[in-house]
Amino acid sequence: MPPDLNLRISPRTVQRETVDKLRLAIFSGLFQPGSRLIESQLCTQLGISRPSLREALRSLEAERLIEIVPNRGPSIPSLTWEVATAIYEVRELLEVEAAGRCASRISPEQLLELEKSLSAFEAAASSNDSLAQVMTAADFYSIVLANCGNPILEEVHRGLVARISFFRGRSMSLDGRAQSSLAEMKEIYESIAAGDEKAARKASKNHLLKAKAAAKMSMDSAI
Repeated sequence: MPPDLNLRISPRTVQRETVDKLRLAIFSGLFQPGSRLIESQLCTQLGISRPSLREALRSLEAERLIEIVPNRGPSIPSLTWEVATAIYEVRELLEVEAAGRCASRISPEQLLELEKSLSAFEAAASSNDSLAQVMTAADFYSIVLANCGNPILEEVHRGLVARISFFRGRSMSLDGRAQSSLAEMKEIYESIAAGDEKAARKASKNHLLKAKAAAKMSMDSAI
């Protein structure tokens, strides 16, 4: 007889999937900055109960992707350049250091994974799939951070990933930005592959400065 198999979907699975779908909707621009989220509409769209939705919204609030104001409900925070600047300043502190450390520590197996993630981003850039660009870029950096040899640095960066992806999506929306990012990320990869800490730091900083400028241009055009 076949073994007993429990096919029941746990509430945790539903909640996790709800968080993931809402997060991707925010990254893709489906919900615009400053807009309110109507719980009844979201429940209908997602096919879930209000308690499940509210639990998911609390998770997104912890990631700073939404804000929940008493007597007003959940909404997407308005974008400000002050917040974006703060995010990019912290990214520079973390990612430049991580790239340099990664260049002297990454294993051949993990370097191959980094190369694969770069190829995935290249495919996304060529297809003009903005959501895939955001997610594959995040994968590239997660490998760099995971191999920097400092788990606390990686942990702090992980807490910013959602907001980094939020601004990355705005930056990638500019024509030609994805291809420019690809060239910059290739330079980071090649520096890491060569074991050149100084070059990896320089390439990472150059990438962040250009990403920041693109984000500023995107936000200015939206005003």
